[in-house]
Amino acid sequence: MTRFLPGILAMAAIVLASNILVQFTVATWLTWGAFTYPLAFLVTDVMNRVYGAPAARRVVLAGFITGVLWSLVAAGLEATTLRIAIASGTAFLVAQMADVAIFDALRAGRWWRAPLVSTLVGSVLDTVLFFGIAFAAFLPADANTGWANEAVPLLGQGPLGPLWMSLALADWMVKLSLALLALVPFRIIVRNLLRRTAES
Repeated sequence: MTRFLPGILAMAAIVLASNILVQFTVATWLTWGAFTYPLAFLVTDVMNRVYGAPAARRVVLAGFITGVLWSLVAAGLEATTLRIAIASGTAFLVAQMADVAIFDALRAGRWWRAPLVSTLVGSVLDTVLFFGIAFAAFLPADANTGWANEAVPLLGQGPLGPLWMSLALADWMVKLSLALLALVPFRIIVRNLLRRTAES
């Protein structure tokens, strides 16, 4: 289990950072969390390729538990909210477990297919679940999430809708871009880890 510790700690740190950073916008339609959370898919896919699906699931679960605990502490310190912690935990667990299953099913294909497809599907699930639970008006708003229900044109151009919908769409587009960019570090990290595993 100690060989998975770096993956678990990376996962927990990504969850905590994303829960805090999603509350702060950058530019008009993005939150800072859009740039940190996609790294969770990179961690999951590396663990899956190098150690297999059962190990990746263990890393996801341990990272999930640790990240939620850290987020609850942060919520107590008013760095995030309970609603965001619940949204993040739900979206994270569903999206990452889907990522593991899809990656494992596509494992035998070309090296880039499994990480790309699993990350794209996981990103859609994560975006829909997270933004729906964290910001949608059907749940009571709080000081840290109420601002996201202000009515604005979708991405500044489309029909009126709550701000969180524009944030979710922009977030998803960033995740798609980062999924493509992450193929480079994925390839490098996997190569190095497999070489080290073969040597030991």
